[in-house]
Amino acid sequence: MSEVKLTASTRTEFGKGAARRIRRDSKVPGVLYGHGSDPLHLTLPGHDLLLALRTPNVLISLDIDGKTSELAIPKSVQRDPIKGFLEHVDLQLVQRGEKVNVEIFVHTEGELAPGGNLLEHVLNALPVEAEATHIPESVTVSVEGLAAGDSVLAKDIPLPSGTKLGVDGDTVVLQVLAAQAEEPSEEAAEGDEAAQA
Repeated sequence: MSEVKLTASTRTEFGKGAARRIRRDSKVPGVLYGHGSDPLHLTLPGHDLLLALRTPNVLISLDIDGKTSELAIPKSVQRDPIKGFLEHVDLQLVQRGEKVNVEIFVHTEGELAPGGNLLEHVLNALPVEAEATHIPESVTVSVEGLAAGDSVLAKDIPLPSGTKLGVDGDTVVLQVLAAQAEEPSEEAAEGDEAAQA
């Protein structure tokens, strides 16, 4: 798992006007919370934060006002629905060695058994418990040779050491659906009826 260093400053201005001013300066307002401490309102560098968030479950090392250093993981990210720029981020305070609950992406590899069947991702991300400094970015599951009716359960997915499932082991993560037979076209159906008349 990658660790990214960001410089942050505490902020004392709140509200939409203050948030707009922060974003005009290519920065992002955020809140750091956790461990029973009071939420800390921060201003973060927009471009650097955007790059950091490209890594799922990234661990962020925050240098706050040049005085304190904290570790955090992103918990909630708000983006502009049209332009996609960052509007706000919530960060959760973590400590080295601490276990945290996160979701990791499930990737697949291999080919299904012949027959045109469909692979359904019942869960796109798998809830797990992992050490804050060793959160896996994703897991890869082989679907080689799976046929219609087959499924992959959470307990069947190999997890990195130190990572535990955050859901029941019998939870279906992937399943193979039978290919749908195509409906005959109306013209073909009408032709069949005419032939029978």
